[in-house]
Amino acid sequence: MYRRKAGRKPSPYLVSKLRRHEGLQQRCGPGTAAYREAAEQLRSGKNVGVIGSPDCKYLVSISYRGLGNRMLAAASAFLYAVLTDRVLLVDPSNEMGELFCEPFPGTTWLLPADFPLTSYTNFSADTAESYGNMLKKKVIGASSTRAEQLPPFAYIHLDHDYTDEDKLFFCDEDQRVLRDIRWLVMRTDNYIVPGLFLATGFQEELDMLFPEPDTVFHHLGRYLFHPNNHVWGLVTRYHDAYLAAANQRVGIQVRVFGNVPESPEVLEQITSCTQKEGLLPEVLAVGTATAPPTPGGKSIAVLVTSLKTWYYDKIKSMYWEHATATGEAVGVHQPSHEEHQQFGAKSHDAKAWAEIYLLSLTDVLVTTGWSTFGYVAQGLGGLTPLIMYKPDDNGSVVPDPPCSRDLSMEPCFHAPPYYDCRLKKGADTGKIVPHVQNCKDMSWGLKLAPRSAT
Repeated sequence: MYRRKAGRKPSPYLVSKLRRHEGLQQRCGPGTAAYREAAEQLRSGKNVGVIGSPDCKYLVSISYRGLGNRMLAAASAFLYAVLTDRVLLVDPSNEMGELFCEPFPGTTWLLPADFPLTSYTNFSADTAESYGNMLKKKVIGASSTRAEQLPPFAYIHLDHDYTDEDKLFFCDEDQRVLRDIRWLVMRTDNYIVPGLFLATGFQEELDMLFPEPDTVFHHLGRYLFHPNNHVWGLVTRYHDAYLAAANQRVGIQVRVFGNVPESPEVLEQITSCTQKEGLLPEVLAVGTATAPPTPGGKSIAVLVTSLKTWYYDKIKSMYWEHATATGEAVGVHQPSHEEHQQFGAKSHDAKAWAEIYLLSLTDVLVTTGWSTFGYVAQGLGGLTPLIMYKPDDNGSVVPDPPCSRDLSMEPCFHAPPYYDCRLKKGADTGKIVPHVQNCKDMSWGLKLAPRSAT
């Protein structure tokens, strides 16, 4: 009800698939006999594959890094769980159990505290049970076709430092091996979904689930991520007080990388982008005579999100000290200013989640390139943003143009594989599948684009 744009409609097939997956989570999730049996099998160190309980396989998603990264990783893991008929269990650390409502009715998506692999949060590229390391050491391979030949679990390492062997996760031959391992534990802080679209074995199912491939996070994010009561209170109170009455709501998400948090060049980039693209009006010189405002004239509410107040102060002062050239009333608002990113701080994450959600309620959105915070907001809102390009290394030159319309509302996969599984050689993976293209804000990244853009 708070969104003026209803968003895209999910395909009937996706809706039916989600209902079936809810049934799987209920039958096999924590608290069931099936889960207890599977946990005991994992504790025993033996793999029974799909023979003992063909309906109940599991994917554990490790939660770490910033909130945007955690949400993108959880959505990616969920899609993989849906594609492979696995129960998704999310590591409850980093407030994953405190920021969000349970997405699956009648069960929990949180990994129980008595999970047998007690050190799973410390898994890394060096973990012996990682799929890449087991391939290297020939513990596992394409010839491992019988359940007794497979390990009790495999760790899927898809972090930025993943190896060439780890990247084979996105290949069909390797997916066939992983299919029969009952427990998988996945670490990533990336949105790996574009990589799943490269696997030919998933393509037919993905086409049915998402006839519009640029809507994956839009649908899965709205399905999975619902603010808990505390965060929802932050959202509704701020929305009703500052955004609801405006004719136009403009979101500006500012993330400054590096050691220059207060950058006049970034400020100029913001104002140039918003004014050239017609999101915000230009202003008149100080002292210029202006006509009296007309009753019921257009009002614009600008929502700025940033760790710092400097950009908000400058934009607010500009519209206070100068009249707009077209007569609109412009109000500028910033909910919080935490100064620094604080990993693992509950109040910080609650405010961050509220601000992501508030950005998703705007009518138009400007985001900072490379920022997962902006990616989540645009996907939830169904908004293809104007994306501000990252300035050069010293930040002294404003990019020209300062921003441009992104390819889609989908997040960017920052660390994709550069490997063609079919040809078994290195390749530009942005040129294999028509609707998987390179990102505008990160030329080596991958993102899903609308079919009409191909």
